Amino acid sequence: MSDLRTHAAEIAEQFSDHLDVDEDEVAERLENLVEEYRVPVDEARRSVVNSYLEEAGLERDEIGRGGNDEVLLADIDQDEQWIDVTAKVVELWEPRSDSIAQVGLLGDESGRTKFVAFETSDLPKLEAGAVYRLGNVVTDEYQGNFSVKLNKTTSIEELDEDIEVGDDSVTVEGALVDIQSGSGLIKRCPEEGCTRVLQNGRCSEHGDVEGEFDLRIKGVLDDGEEVYEVIFGRDVTEELTGVTLEEAQQMAKDALDTTVVVEEMREDLLGTYYRVSGPELGRYVLADDVERLTEPADPEAVLIKARSI
Repeated sequence: MSDLRTHAAEIAEQFSDHLDVDEDEVAERLENLVEEYRVPVDEARRSVVNSYLEEAGLERDEIGRGGNDEVLLADIDQDEQWIDVTAKVVELWEPRSDSIAQVGLLGDESGRTKFVAFETSDLPKLEAGAVYRLGNVVTDEYQGNFSVKLNKTTSIEELDEDIEVGDDSVTVEGALVDIQSGSGLIKRCPEEGCTRVLQNGRCSEHGDVEGEFDLRIKGVLDDGEEVYEVIFGRDVTEELTGVTLEEAQQMAKDALDTTVVVEEMREDLLGTYYRVSGPELGRYVLADDVERLTEPADPEAVLIKARSI
């Protein structure tokens, strides 16, 4: 079966309880988008699914796929796949949106991944440290990083057992030699379940949106032999810079320019040596723990020194 035929069969099965969907019709729609309009397969599938959702008057989390495979968290490698997992709730975070009921980290023997449950799904709350068999969760991908979403169709069974969570964290250190674009005071998409950073006020998934402010640093550490791309989230960024999100917003408002925030970060942080620990997702290390090893130095001199080691 061709790739498009496989997608068509899966879509037809998804909607079999809600619409009279013909697999050949689905395949024709997919082929038209991919071959006639040169739309990527994933986008074509999303477009076709969205059209059927609208026709059926359904939300995305009201459909699922039966007979899911149970997979390890580290083996998740596709977007919008319906799977079952058995995992331990490693950590719960404070939701930053009223639409989110719970957000945190799940872990199994293979590693950890983020999970999100929405208020509209009306699910039982997960408890930190407990182990659950979660049926019918859907995967999500952003910039190579995967997470799982709990939805209205998700089944939750608490298990009387423990899981030794695999350690997928790494520790790197080096001089901070660059702070990349997309750092400082940024805006994220406010749509439910989406945290994409806006580019010129536009989300790649949801188009033009108002956006919600956030702080982060996308930095490059250089140890003289290798370079590591590291993402510092809001909490770590506030700790490193001493500037809160509210203060950063005020700085930008006073200057009528959001770039003043990242420029101040560059002045304060470049040239400093750090030791960073956290999970490695895609090409990035996500900074959970950061230790400053030196005070800031001239970044040009540090880079020359690092390259000479």
